[in-house]
Amino acid sequence: MDTRRLLRTFATALGTAGVLVSGCSSGGSAPSASAAGSAATKELKPYYAQKLRWRDCGVEGFQCATMKAPLDYGKPDDGDVRLAVSRKKATGPGKRIGSLLVNPGGPGGSAVGYLQGYAAIGYPAPVRARYDMVAVDPRGVARSEPVECLTGKEMDAYTQVDQTPDDQGEVNRLNQAFKKFAEGCEKRSGTILPHVSTVETARDMDILRALLGDEKLHYVGASYGTFLGATYADLFPARVGRLVLDGAMDPSLPAVEINRDQTAGFETAFQSFAADCVKQSDCPLGTTSTADAATALKKLFADLDAEPVPTGETRKLSESLATTGVIAAMYDEAAWPQLREAVAGAKRGDGSGLLALADSYYEREPSGEYANLMFANAAVNCLDLAPAFSGPEEVEKAVPAFEKASPVFGRGFAWAALNCDAWPVDPTGTPHRTVAEGAAPIVVVGTTRDPATPYKWAKALAAQLSSGVLLTYEGDGHTAYGRGSDCIDTAVNRYLLDGTPPKNGKKCS
Repeated sequence: MDTRRLLRTFATALGTAGVLVSGCSSGGSAPSASAAGSAATKELKPYYAQKLRWRDCGVEGFQCATMKAPLDYGKPDDGDVRLAVSRKKATGPGKRIGSLLVNPGGPGGSAVGYLQGYAAIGYPAPVRARYDMVAVDPRGVARSEPVECLTGKEMDAYTQVDQTPDDQGEVNRLNQAFKKFAEGCEKRSGTILPHVSTVETARDMDILRALLGDEKLHYVGASYGTFLGATYADLFPARVGRLVLDGAMDPSLPAVEINRDQTAGFETAFQSFAADCVKQSDCPLGTTSTADAATALKKLFADLDAEPVPTGETRKLSESLATTGVIAAMYDEAAWPQLREAVAGAKRGDGSGLLALADSYYEREPSGEYANLMFANAAVNCLDLAPAFSGPEEVEKAVPAFEKASPVFGRGFAWAALNCDAWPVDPTGTPHRTVAEGAAPIVVVGTTRDPATPYKWAKALAAQLSSGVLLTYEGDGHTAYGRGSDCIDTAVNRYLLDGTPPKNGKKCS
């Protein structure tokens, strides 16, 4: 499967492969006073008044710049964070509308990588013609003072820890792995760790909006990017332009409900995969029923738990890595043939296929180094919400509910949700309804069998937003815009190009 389309999650959803930015030249732009607006308080005026100095990225057609934002918005004099920005200018024809900021989610996905690797070349031509396509890597992510936690070898060990512990010894090892991960983040990234919340990133986006000279923010956010976009709208409703929130999250949920809902979402996605698989002659999970397919997959996981299989390199395919590989392929039905082949290989004693899927999920390079996706993912999630569980005892009590949500993935998802318990920074966010009173219409897109952001979240967010408009894709996979539905793409494009939202409740297939 194309890694550009392979979206990943454990806690909240999506990252994309990045493209390195390099090179420099002259150039710049300054915001108009009206674009900065009342957001530029006395303490923040220097940030809203800075000048973006655009330079060549070393990637054809793209410019790059660095913007500054306060490390701590409560204490703007305490230092800055430097954030990487990239753009591809509107190509024409047609009158330029403004800038279209994009974010692929994660949290932890590189927005600059997404822009350069997909959005600015893969979004519909009429959209790219009339918008400057723009991205900023959020604070703590990729090129923007990235959170770092573990070395490559340490991360290899971390990804192989058993997340379905069978005895107290395995529980202790898993708990210790989470603690070591958190301690590594504090040791390597202690300064920025308390300042990577979604609220802070949303405020960074408003500075960028002003620096781009835009009165309103036009934005397409996917997965976690919908939470970021909704947070922006709640903070700055009068500055909402055309916002598309695709694969929506529900900001009103506590962490334990988010994790349990995602567990059910991946079960729904697996059932779709299994229903398709059993019709295929090469299905490695049998050709009878989805129930038998689930039983066969659980047996494979149990066999790998007892004895990992070779992969052609030093790492073996463990149950945890195999599970991650299967989860990775649930994001896009285009990955199902690859998953069938990978599972068949694992059953023959060749774990290379599932390991490749797991590595793509974790953004592990062939060199053994990892992108910072998973580090930033934990840092943002653990700051935005209180931990789902406080200690292994709470997990044990919750396992039955998670297994009810997904007999295949439930136990592993429950234990994975323990990761924020050892976090060294207290959370600053709480579950809350997001209303954005007075904002212009906001289009919320939901996919009925989305594994990582269940459809009910899209319905909930659209209902919470005072101007929310729900657009539904009846199908499989994570997110909907640009994934093959002419109906979805036409509705979103019309909204982006002329400001006309689809009819609330519109459904596409």
